Amino acid sequence: MAATSTESIRNVVLIGHNGAGKTTLAEAMLFKAGATNRLGCVNEGTSILDFTDEEKEKTSSYYSALGHLTHSGTHLNLIDTPGSGDFCGQAIAGLMAAETALLVISAADGIGVNTRKMLERVRDFGLAVMIVITRIDSDNANLEELVGQIQESFGAECVPINLPAGGAKNVVDCFPQGSGTPDFGDLEEAHTAAVEAVVGADDALMEKYLGGEADDEEVQSFAPKAVVAGAIVPIVFADARGDVGIAELLDKIAHFAPSPAQGKRRTLTDGDEEMELDPAGPDFIGQVFKVMTDVKSNIKYSFLRVFSGSLDSSTPVKLSGEGKALRAGQIQRLIGSDHTEIESGVAGDIVAVSKLDLHIGNVLYTKQEGEIATPKFPAPMFALAIKSKARGDDDKIGAALKRFTDEDPCFKVTRDPVMHELVIHGVGDLHVRSILSRMSKQFKVEVETKPPKIPYRETILGSAKDVEYTHKKQTGGAGQFGRVIINLLANERGAGYEFVDKIFGGAIDQSFRPSVDKGVKAQMVEGVIAGYPVVDVIVELIDGKTHPVDSKDIAFQIAGRGAFKDAFMRSKPVLLEPIVNLEVTAPSDKVGDLQGDLASRRGRPQGQDVLPGNMAVLKAVVPLSEVADYHSRLSSITAGQGSYSMELSHYEPVPSNVQQQIIEQGKKAAASGAG
Repeated sequence: MAATSTESIRNVVLIGHNGAGKTTLAEAMLFKAGATNRLGCVNEGTSILDFTDEEKEKTSSYYSALGHLTHSGTHLNLIDTPGSGDFCGQAIAGLMAAETALLVISAADGIGVNTRKMLERVRDFGLAVMIVITRIDSDNANLEELVGQIQESFGAECVPINLPAGGAKNVVDCFPQGSGTPDFGDLEEAHTAAVEAVVGADDALMEKYLGGEADDEEVQSFAPKAVVAGAIVPIVFADARGDVGIAELLDKIAHFAPSPAQGKRRTLTDGDEEMELDPAGPDFIGQVFKVMTDVKSNIKYSFLRVFSGSLDSSTPVKLSGEGKALRAGQIQRLIGSDHTEIESGVAGDIVAVSKLDLHIGNVLYTKQEGEIATPKFPAPMFALAIKSKARGDDDKIGAALKRFTDEDPCFKVTRDPVMHELVIHGVGDLHVRSILSRMSKQFKVEVETKPPKIPYRETILGSAKDVEYTHKKQTGGAGQFGRVIINLLANERGAGYEFVDKIFGGAIDQSFRPSVDKGVKAQMVEGVIAGYPVVDVIVELIDGKTHPVDSKDIAFQIAGRGAFKDAFMRSKPVLLEPIVNLEVTAPSDKVGDLQGDLASRRGRPQGQDVLPGNMAVLKAVVPLSEVADYHSRLSSITAGQGSYSMELSHYEPVPSNVQQQIIEQGKKAAASGAG
């Protein structure tokens, strides 16, 4: 297939709530344009875009998928994305490659929680937006009311450019104005509203329009610029399964969606230098926005958005930040899992390369190195500690986790050296469980899971002066001797550990003073009152004694540990717990229940915002230990309509009654380990 021109390309990412019909709509567009020879069905497990075994089994998208088609002289790249908040990383990454987001809203279900979240992310990233109301034939659909809700929630700039007619059996154009009787509204009024929204983006065009000098053709030619500016968010109607409005949707994308030359321009940053990427630039620059491994062939595919220049199999490219030369190899386009080799990818196009160790966000280039900003991904706050069930599976687990972290920007893996745990982090329970399912099926490895230990910390509120500890051991030959005297003081929160040598003269030989520091640090890692690391303390070494024969490095390490433990227990020791900023989006009528639930979790409210569409945002700070089960609790309270995000805020002292429970648990765990 020959490479196309930048001006003829339209890159569209489909976003919306789970079950809105994004995949079905994308399948219908591909089939209508002749890009596929059958109409795949999600519910029947025949979807071309939901092609993994997991997606077919669950009849839901878990991963983004690519498709491409040609319509009316335009080359359209489609990125179909999951609608579940648990898999939002795949959807957010898809924004990296597009100029236009197609917000899909089901006429049967209305505006979902993730619809709002994704639109907010799209607008933050600066993409153009079009809205498709699908499933318009649904029995319970009130299309006029839904349009009103969309305008109330997302702005008056959301304007229909076609309307359903004939009992949702077809659609009629508002812009340019067609003929027919719509199921609701007035065609001429809708036409005027669309035209005025477009001309409102340009003062000169507005003057011509008001003077009667601008015709529909001129206004329509300006439409992509108005969409980019956000002056108009076109609304179109469709029924994908009934083939209603699909051809018209393709027409509207061709005429209203901006090309890569018209849409959001990305910026390449190299140190302090910034350069706006010009599709007409001669040198190749591209960015990886999706990574996928074919389970059957085990071939790794990396999907690139070409921002400048062109890419073919002979183009010598480098990886930004590393500078190493890579050979792109075959350039391909994919529809689902089916790939076709092409000669090259021009600026603005989306292509795939294989067998390269690339990651989402990587920038490839020929001459100009730098980084391209990515959308903001939510911090993966749902975590499970995992351990292999069978000996010898550690290598398999490592290989599996590397693949999944490569493919998913919201899946993270940490090894906690203090808690001695391997912890996986995802957006929610469903996200993490799907990873574990893939690990079992694809890598034949089973793991045990449990909630990860809360990363408490130990510190002091007081101080201790002149704390002495002597380590003395005599075992026949050379013995061990070390005496240290220290002061222990509280440091500022977050300031960490400081060791101050305040010895004057030679009370302790200079060579043994670092040994005291080493011993203190070792004890800090192990903790004192409950087995958690110690933070934010100052140790002053003020005096001690050295034996000319028996003093050794190990003796002063042991003495340092002992003095620190004694001083710590005299200095009002406390446990610190991690506190997170929690932001909850939910229906307004559930706010009271949510506030009560957060109060029961020792949460402290930090404010509340009202959103359009009878939604609200609650903000609170809550101990991390209290929100381990919050995902399921929120879903229960809001009947699945709530969503939340959280990030670490700070550490603060644990209440005394809670501290005692944690200390007792720590003692039991230590005793169990010793036994």
